[in-house]
Amino acid sequence: MSQLRPAVLLLLLLTLVTGVVYPFLTTGLAQWLFPSQSGGSLLEEDGAARGSALIGQNFTRPGYFWGRPSATSDKPYNPLSSGGSNLAASNPALDNAVTARVAALRAANPQASAAVPVELVTASASGLDPDISAQAALWQAPRVAASRQLPLPQVEALIEKMTHRPLMPFLGTPTVNVLQLNMALNEL
Repeated sequence: MSQLRPAVLLLLLLTLVTGVVYPFLTTGLAQWLFPSQSGGSLLEEDGAARGSALIGQNFTRPGYFWGRPSATSDKPYNPLSSGGSNLAASNPALDNAVTARVAALRAANPQASAAVPVELVTASASGLDPDISAQAALWQAPRVAASRQLPLPQVEALIEKMTHRPLMPFLGTPTVNVLQLNMALNEL
């Protein structure tokens, strides 16, 4: 019985520290130091949240840039069912899906080059990727410019402006956040 009292007190103390004090402290510090990131990195347009910079969206209209395909189960870009398709490269279902996506992209982008960027036909591991490469955005630029009746150089300049470059070129490829790019298009 003499060992039970200290054990219970230690359990209560550690529960209070790790279950109440620490979470409140870290949440408070995160909201104070990084308010945008701790709030979900929400992007606003006209005072309304349009989405998160961290989760892709399903753009399908010709006047918008399209992101990577989403492999989430019930609807595209569902963060509650994040995950890849888990199809092997040798799986015929993956080959059929990629072939269908290439055909759909070529039909929607007849003025673009024949080589479709790979990230526009394959889903990311999470199925939620919000970014595409600058090359994939430039590949779609003729379709978007024609649909919005904008000069192609103006759309290409916007892509260049919205491109995020890695700190050092050998650490990654330049990417474009699709939602941010489409919001910038709406401002033109």
